Amino acid sequence: MSDAENKEIQSKKTFLTRRKFIYGTMGLCLADAFLVEPNISWTTKSNLRVPNLPEALKGLKVVHLTDLHYKPDKDEDLLETVIEKVNKISPDLIFLTGDFVDHDTTGITPMLTLLSKLKAKHGIYACMGNHDGWTADGSYYKNLFEKNGIHFLINENTKLSILGESLYIAATDYIWLGNPDPVATLKGIPNNAPLITMVHEPDYFDTMLKHHGHHLQLSGHTHGGQCRVPFIGYAPRTVKFGKKYIYGKYEQGESTVYVSRGLGTTGIRVRFSCLPEIALHTLS
Repeated sequence: MSDAENKEIQSKKTFLTRRKFIYGTMGLCLADAFLVEPNISWTTKSNLRVPNLPEALKGLKVVHLTDLHYKPDKDEDLLETVIEKVNKISPDLIFLTGDFVDHDTTGITPMLTLLSKLKAKHGIYACMGNHDGWTADGSYYKNLFEKNGIHFLINENTKLSILGESLYIAATDYIWLGNPDPVATLKGIPNNAPLITMVHEPDYFDTMLKHHGHHLQLSGHTHGGQCRVPFIGYAPRTVKFGKKYIYGKYEQGESTVYVSRGLGTTGIRVRFSCLPEIALHTLS
């Protein structure tokens, strides 16, 4: 065999080895995206500032869950596991920031059966998501959630008394084709009061800032991109009202918005480099 023929054979072997590696890697990535990641959750921990928070309330543990898009035949095991993890944390407050359903309400009753097992020392609070609003009227969700012990706020707020101190919780309606009313949402809240708002779509943060310049906003909607480029964390796809604030913590002046990756999926049930998230926040 000549040197030229030997080199050609070696070149073909190298090419085939590389192709096998590429195909193998692609296969592993697809398996992870379709079979693994949508079914497991990850707890992320962060410290979030609430302006004017009384000393006695610093260190409160808050769990933030969002975007369940609950499908009884696919998401039951994931949600049961998430609830077990959350209850082991023993949070002071739990916030659920919308998109409980995907395109119909068939999963609401079994989902609420599971959510009613959540435990928080000072209450569980929920708000509307756009998929919820596109599927049923807000009063439908408010009635069902409150029957299951979960406070449901739509363009309104409530005042909590914890350890003798006040903390306000407020929530708008969903933004995308909904009827958000920031004036009604914030009505009666003193200017210097510690405030946590729930707004499903994160980009509405800029509008809320015009009405209250110092608060903490919790949002979902983006799914963190649902599929992200590993290592650099880039989300190739964004969604309306979730283009500026996509995932994680963003600060504007004295205010902060935290956008969770959420738990569920919409469209194809796939996640990549973007695990379903239990967001655990310590207030400061």
